[in-house]
Amino acid sequence: MIAAAVVLFGLGLVVGSFLNVCIYRLPREESIAWPASHCTTCDRTLSWYENVPILSWALLRGRCRTCGSRISPRYPIVELTTGALFLAGYFAFGLTPLLAVRLLFACAMVVLFAIDLEHQILPNEITLPGIVIGFLFSLALPPGWTSSLIGLLVGGLFPFLIAEAYLRIRGREGMGMGDFKMLAMVGAFLGWPLVWVTLILACILGVVIGGGALLISRRGMGTRIPFGTFIAVAALTAALASEPVRDAYEHAVQAYLTWAGLT
Repeated sequence: MIAAAVVLFGLGLVVGSFLNVCIYRLPREESIAWPASHCTTCDRTLSWYENVPILSWALLRGRCRTCGSRISPRYPIVELTTGALFLAGYFAFGLTPLLAVRLLFACAMVVLFAIDLEHQILPNEITLPGIVIGFLFSLALPPGWTSSLIGLLVGGLFPFLIAEAYLRIRGREGMGMGDFKMLAMVGAFLGWPLVWVTLILACILGVVIGGGALLISRRGMGTRIPFGTFIAVAALTAALASEPVRDAYEHAVQAYLTWAGLT
């Protein structure tokens, strides 16, 4: 058990290094396969020992060995986060086929979180294939194809209707198309109960964290809140705690229906 956990954590660090490539290159419409990792300032190709997760950044003190330009702390943060998610996924799902699916989903959420935070975009290269892949996996694994299909429809259409109503009432966009696609992807992977949980939790995070940012920002209500970052955090929480979260959601719904006299 300990050996498997250590191996998965190390694998997560390595995968996190690749996710950093995706986070940097996808918004710039660059290939994630070519060229090899290089300094984004002087373009020197990095040696293998400069690509060791966490360790290389620490030994180089966050600077390029050649030109001395600053290397963003995002790199070790993403690597550590991915390693931690791989470890958490192992304890949540064990060495099962579902673990691989959930780790793939977690990697997508990490990339979308970081890109939306920095660029305020959610690349179609992640969300659209993610919808299809999530549904295909559901044909053989939880949440099952019915829940997955309902989830992607709920995740994509319901927020769209809310945003459309907001646009007509307030005269400006409340959510972007990327948010709808991301929520549809969440629904495809996690199913309809957990996409509701994700949406509710993301809205709470948006109010608490985003509202605080609006208060301290000089731009006030003109500040653009990257809602995809909140969706990513909420979706990862729902995915890793899927059983207790789903049970709590179903109990809450049943309690409401009983209270309302509908059952």
